[in-house]
Amino acid sequence: MRRIHLSTLALAVSALLLAACEPEPGSTKWCEAMAEKPKSEWTLEDGKTYATHCIIDSTTIGSEAWCEKLEEKDKEDWTAGEAADYAKHCVI
Repeated sequence: MRRIHLSTLALAVSALLLAACEPEPGSTKWCEAMAEKPKSEWTLEDGKTYATHCIIDSTTIGSEAWCEKLEEKDKEDWTAGEAADYAKHCVI
């Protein structure tokens, strides 16, 4: 029984590591990757995210315009996701 739990844990860790390698949806790298991917392989959510973040440059997470727009917003009004994305894409 212990062997099943270890294999399940190993599978979960592997999935997390693989997911960590993919660009964050809405980021510049993700937009570039999606532009290369055939549209027939996109999900409905991919299309929605692409339209929201990649077509309108000011909303592309990590773009210069996105960083500047967020800097203009009061930091106390930032969501936790915005703060994390800002640290990841605009500071580092």
